Amino acid sequence: MRMIATTVAALAIAATAAAQETKPVPKDSARVSVPGCSKGYIFTVASRTVNEAGTNVDIPEGTHLRMNGPKKLINEIKAHEGQMIQLTGLMKKEQPGIAGVQLGGGVSVGAGAPVGGMPSAGGGQNFIDVEGYRTIPDKSCSSR
Repeated sequence: MRMIATTVAALAIAATAAAQETKPVPKDSARVSVPGCSKGYIFTVASRTVNEAGTNVDIPEGTHLRMNGPKKLINEIKAHEGQMIQLTGLMKKEQPGIAGVQLGGGVSVGAGAPVGGMPSAGGGQNFIDVEGYRTIPDKSCSSR
């Protein structure tokens, strides 16, 4: 009986440790953490304050991101509509608004779309593979 209890405890500790490990970031992607508001499957990036944590990838305010992820996680995020959240996830670097030189005022200069050839699979839509989120206390989303 003691052996079973010890085995169960060891498995629980191992599962907890495995859940805390972050997935490696693919070479063509970046892990981002941005504040903003969600409505359905769309996340709108808000401006970052000086003291907010984030990433070195600058995503302009007002950028719309299509959230991909486990249905349970997306439904939890949907439950916080109207409240500002900090979304963390993976994005492909070649998406519009992710790469380029920031000029200020939400303006950036980057490479244009390729001429001819196949259109992009996303049709110009930016995607984020959601890994997690946290609520930002005392901030709400303005309704337009």
